[in-house]
Amino acid sequence: MPSFQTFKDLSVTFKKHPVTDDLVTVKDKAAIVQAITALLLTKKGERLFQPELGTDLAKTLFEPLDYGTATIVKSTIKETLMRYEPRISVDDILCEPNFDSDGYSVELYYTIVGRDDLPQSVEFFLERTR
Repeated sequence: MPSFQTFKDLSVTFKKHPVTDDLVTVKDKAAIVQAITALLLTKKGERLFQPELGTDLAKTLFEPLDYGTATIVKSTIKETLMRYEPRISVDDILCEPNFDSDGYSVELYYTIVGRDDLPQSVEFFLERTR
């Protein structure tokens, strides 16, 4: 019998449900994608009482746009997710510099731990902000 685990997090929009007046929640895959996004966008030292939580990706984006920095971005993402997101197992990360858009195209492939789902993927673009 396959094991099934449900994940539920509060939505980052903090909107209220129209019927129940409770905060809106996101479930399962959407909850995990939201958590991954929050982890990668949080800067180290930004969260009170958890100074190590997050990444230094913002600093890395201002390094030279090349394959060496893409490797640093890839390892930073993998280390952060392995340390702070126990609900997933990272299968692969593809990180390519995009010279035309001045950033990195990232594809993250992961498996949800404790479930028999197919491997999941998330694609996002990391760009320099001023």
